[in-house]
Amino acid sequence: MKSLILVGYRGTGKTTIARKLGEQLQISVFDSDSEIERRVGKSIADIFTQDGETEFRHIEEATIAEILKQNISNPFVLATGGGAILRPETCCRLKNAGHVIWLTATPETIFHRIQLDPASGTMRPNLTSLTPLEEIIALLEKRHPFYSEVAHEIIETDLLKISEITNRILLNYAQSSLGNF
Repeated sequence: MKSLILVGYRGTGKTTIARKLGEQLQISVFDSDSEIERRVGKSIADIFTQDGETEFRHIEEATIAEILKQNISNPFVLATGGGAILRPETCCRLKNAGHVIWLTATPETIFHRIQLDPASGTMRPNLTSLTPLEEIIALLEKRHPFYSEVAHEIIETDLLKISEITNRILLNYAQSSLGNF
């Protein structure tokens, strides 16, 4: 049985879907951003502000590598940060560790979801000086090739309920030979 790894821009549902999948499959769930905050003792926003994006990406890469290493023998669900795919080493690790599912949404849907998320301001900082919607559009365009390269499966989340996304993933999981995608 392979692990399930969720990638995609913030606001596409990775954390929520990961929790639901873990409950349904009765396996461990990890959220790389939460693990980073726990290990470093700072919010993601504080790491970006105090240490910069380069240091954050270094910590993110090391955290994901450690999660994957510690759980190599047991299947799990991992929700990654939106930019985790920017490091080639991380992409390689993710692709080899399990079935990578890219959750997508339109920039407008992402913008709307981020506006509704109370954690967005404190946990997920803006990465550019663009307006929030312009930033989403620019970063989606920049990250698209990375998401495409690492993903085994793509699910558009715009019009789907959480249960529909989870059920689609579980159906594919069940249909695979003993969970091996």
